[in-house]
Amino acid sequence: MHPTAAQAKGEVSRGITWLARSGYAARGVVYLIVGIFAFMAGIGSGNTVGTKGAIQQLLGQPFGETLLWIMVVGLVAYVAWRLTQAITDPEGHGTDAKGLAIRAGLVGSAVAYTLLALFTLGLLGSSIGGSGGSGGSGGDFLSGLLGWKYSNYLIYLVALVPLGVGIAHIIKGWKAKFEKYFYASEHVMKWVRPISRAGLIARGVAFLVVAGMLFTGGRHYEPTNPPGLEDALNALQNLPFGTFWLSLVGLGLVAFAIYSFSEAIWRRIDTPAVMH
Repeated sequence: MHPTAAQAKGEVSRGITWLARSGYAARGVVYLIVGIFAFMAGIGSGNTVGTKGAIQQLLGQPFGETLLWIMVVGLVAYVAWRLTQAITDPEGHGTDAKGLAIRAGLVGSAVAYTLLALFTLGLLGSSIGGSGGSGGSGGDFLSGLLGWKYSNYLIYLVALVPLGVGIAHIIKGWKAKFEKYFYASEHVMKWVRPISRAGLIARGVAFLVVAGMLFTGGRHYEPTNPPGLEDALNALQNLPFGTFWLSLVGLGLVAFAIYSFSEAIWRRIDTPAVMH
């Protein structure tokens, strides 16, 4: 028997929901590891790691390769969901300046997690992302661009991205704007709300530190290799009372991981809007 249109729509709807929920869970795993390592570094036990370092930590665990394949699936699912959000706009951000900025941010998130997924595949010995893709005319063009007299000023343009993302995260956390996307009882939200707010603000602070590093030390960075989360955490550690701030942000990133897991469970996934 051929499936009816309603059955086909149901399958697509379940597939989209699976993409979103498994993607949020994968993001949660990454930030849980990053947050724990940051907290431990803050109290003097170990070193910080970034998102790539978090993936490498998984590889060292029992059944590490299996865990990494699960993460690849989750990361690819998250990329697909972010692109779906940006293109179909199920949350109704619209096409005004603010809406387009939010949707562009979703595309940026998809790009970042695509790179993380490729990095994970690289750890698994995949040929994807190997040496064959770095040469050719694209590399020549990039070399020419970076040899341009004013290329260091590109860093200040790059810095605007983490600056905007950081401010957006802090506002989203402070105003608890994420609540409208949750389908959960007030009993659940009583716990999810403060943890999510702390997590979003902590991640926003980390992005602002990255932006600050770029604005104040732009000449020291290449436009193709700006500082990342691990660099930001290390910079926090070098501030006055740095171990305290690093431990605090580490706990905040663990809270962001819990927020991600909460999204995996209770987030509203508007599949009718996607399929419209």
